[in-house]
Amino acid sequence: MQDLHTLIEQSVSQLGYDLVDLEISNRGKLLRVFIDKQNPADITDSVNIDDCVLVSNQLGNLLAVEHEIDYDRLEVSSPGMDRVLKKEADFIRFVGERATVKLRVPLVEVTVNAITGAEEKVTKKNFLGFIRGVEGSNLLLDSDGVEYKIALSNIDKSRLNPVF
Repeated sequence: MQDLHTLIEQSVSQLGYDLVDLEISNRGKLLRVFIDKQNPADITDSVNIDDCVLVSNQLGNLLAVEHEIDYDRLEVSSPGMDRVLKKEADFIRFVGERATVKLRVPLVEVTVNAITGAEEKVTKKNFLGFIRGVEGSNLLLDSDGVEYKIALSNIDKSRLNPVF
């Protein structure tokens, strides 16, 4: 899988696109490739059908040469408005945007009960908030008015969650 990912990423990159995600499903017979422009003019400069056709043709030719890669169908598309966020560069690019973040290991918060004054430990694994940036190897996420520092290595899944 890593070799296929690297092969596709290099090919897509040479065409001026970023590999956002790669999915293999249906027992390895379906390859889904999600691409985005490497240097978009702004947040609305997104992948169009011509971009997908170009990348699909390139990958089809590349995978035809690589005989050990067995697949029946190749799909190339944009990552969509609710795109996945995987790399540090994704979080930097989308500063100010709303995202959902699911952690591998929950964060433990210590809160004080307003009535009893007792300390309570609360674990939190799922967040919905606004990306404030990346500091070191931590994502800064504002969720319900609280800024969380989340280790990028602790993020299991993350997606943009656009406001309409």
